[in-house]
Amino acid sequence: MILAAGCRSPRPAAPRVPAPAVAPATPVEPERYVIQPGDELEVRFFHLPDQNVLLPVRPDGYISLPLANEVRASGRTCEELREELVERLRAELVDPEIAVIVRSFTAYRIHVGGHVKKGGMFDLVGTRTVLQAIIQAEGFLPTASEANVLLIRRVSEGICRAIPLDLTQVLSGEDMTQDLTLQPYDSIYVASSAIADVNLWIDQYIRQNIPLNVGWRIEFGGNN
Repeated sequence: MILAAGCRSPRPAAPRVPAPAVAPATPVEPERYVIQPGDELEVRFFHLPDQNVLLPVRPDGYISLPLANEVRASGRTCEELREELVERLRAELVDPEIAVIVRSFTAYRIHVGGHVKKGGMFDLVGTRTVLQAIIQAEGFLPTASEANVLLIRRVSEGICRAIPLDLTQVLSGEDMTQDLTLQPYDSIYVASSAIADVNLWIDQYIRQNIPLNVGWRIEFGGNN
């Protein structure tokens, strides 16, 4: 029996089950740059280099280009502007091939006010959240209510929206969705325990510091 036991083949080990492959995270495509007043654009003609020109985007958002007259550039991507220029130039040129390049950028700006240590206008460089902007303004004052923060955002022509945020949930890690990513020309207001003075702040900071057309109104609610 001992010999028979010694002659038995060892039990084969159970095959290893390979770990399921983890799908790579889908990369998030960055938003395309939108031309702003004050940017400097180069319009380059591939076959007519003598027509290449540098153009500033005027405060009204338009550029003046020979053969195309005035064209609205502000609020468009370079590709959108290029496509319109091509259409306009077809009447003057055969198969125009051009490129639109932003040579200098006007910094996007945001405003942080209310019960923060050092409020004011700040350049919006890269991706930034509401809490990061408040930190750039040197943080909350002792009188601030982190649960009563308003994000004032332009949502369409003539309309701003006031989005209430509770940053206590962000600071505690309970709800990071409250820490919204900022967009150009957003304004942040940090209130005290009540927001009764928000109308005064809107008049002092938004209407006086960020130009709004007559007839703009503020909407409350939403998250974008």
